[in-house]
Order: sequence, then structure tokens, then C-alpha cells
Amino acid sequence: MLDFPFPLPHIESTPKRVRVLFAGEYIVDTTEALLVWLKPNYPYYFFKATDVPQKYLADAFQSQKHHLYDIVVGNKRAEAAATVYNDVEELDGLIQIEFSVMDAWFEEDEQIYVDPKDPYKRVDVLQSSRHVRIEINGVEVANTTRPRLLFETSLPVRYYIPKPDCKLDFLVPSELTTQCPYKGIASYYSVHLPSGDLVPDVVWWYRTPQLECAEIKGCVAFFDEKVDVYVDGVLQPRPESPWAASRRGSHI
Repeated sequence: MLDFPFPLPHIESTPKRVRVLFAGEYIVDTTEALLVWLKPNYPYYFFKATDVPQKYLADAFQSQKHHLYDIVVGNKRAEAAATVYNDVEELDGLIQIEFSVMDAWFEEDEQIYVDPKDPYKRVDVLQSSRHVRIEINGVEVANTTRPRLLFETSLPVRYYIPKPDCKLDFLVPSELTTQCPYKGIASYYSVHLPSGDLVPDVVWWYRTPQLECAEIKGCVAFFDEKVDVYVDGVLQPRPESPWAASRRGSHI
């Protein structure tokens, strides 16, 4: 993982028009949104108080640390969805809106998902002829010489493998889905091994990936943190990442 290059919180302006939709109304429509990094992983959108009309805010809770508001439009209420920080000087007068409880977010006219894209992050998908094999508990579950390698800033390389190069009879569809702002909505498979062991939610794929990652369509990736990956015959070390201990509820 790369070190974050700025002290936190870090604040930057953005030239994008940002809109937030809730209960059929745009509760925010501004060209003065701010990208704020509270932690290194990704930024949040914060707004000036003048960009969030008071008619949508209802007092919920106040402490020395922060002031929480419900967002209310008509009969629809998102509890504690807006936060004003009282203990961080750099954030004085700014409002953070919880991304996941709004109906939709837009940058210009493009809908965005999960969180704003980080302007310091890059995602590249490259065609490769490297020989990639995946084993789970000593059983080969994928073998390809035509992987797509996905390089994402500060994260491990991901090996996307065409489905025909996987043991598809081992893959069991899962109910789990996650979202990624760069790749789209991921569906998951568990792996049912011949021994009878079931390895849950260890494979993911994107039915309709975002345009910037279109090359991974029709391919699956494995959590390298949980499987054995051989590249050109060499066993790769299992990466340290946010998913090494837990997978559920995070986007990849």
C-alpha cells in the first residue's frame, strides 16, 4: 500500500457539477463541491452549508464532536445522513452527506457509485499472455494463458481469467454483490471443491463493467489473499490488503 501524500484531512476543490438525488428532488446541485480525504483510501464529497438547503435538514443529534441531521423530503427520511464536524477546524462550515443512503449521485450527468473517484488513483486493464493458475486447497480451479491484468493504484494486481478457462462446475453463484466506483457491480461465486469443502465468496465478476474496465467483461477474479496463484510457474505471495482478513461488505 502506498503512503497517502498529504496530511489528513485533505481538501480539494473540484470543477465538476455535483448533484444529490433523494426522494425525487435534487437536495444538492452545486459546482462548488469539495473532495475531502478523512482517511487515505478514498475521498468523500463535502458541501458548503449554502449548497444544502435548510428545508431538507432536521436536527438529529449534537455533541462536541459533530452535529447530525436527518435529511427529509416529503414523507421520506434518511436518519443521521448529514454531518457537520465541530472538532475539525478544516471542516468548519461544511456538510458531509452519507453516500449510500441517497437515491443517486451525479457528476455532471453521469451517475457515480459507492464514493467519488479518487483523482490520484488510476485503473488499467492490460491483455497478457502470462500463464496464470489458481489453486484452492491444492485443487486447480483456473488455468489460462490469456488473463487480463488489472492494475489499480495502491492495490494488488488482480488476474481476471476468462470463464472458459475456469472449472465452471466448481463455481456456485452467491447472493453477495458489491459495488466499485471504477468497475461497477460485482457478483460473486463460492467454490465447491471435490472434497465437499465450500469456499464462500472467493470469486467475483462484473456482468456489465464500467467502460474504463470493459476488458474484464466475461472474466472472473479470485481473492489472491485466500487462494494460491501461480504466475509463469511461480507461486505468488499472498498480498496484504483490506480483504486479507474480511471480504464481505467491501468493494473490490
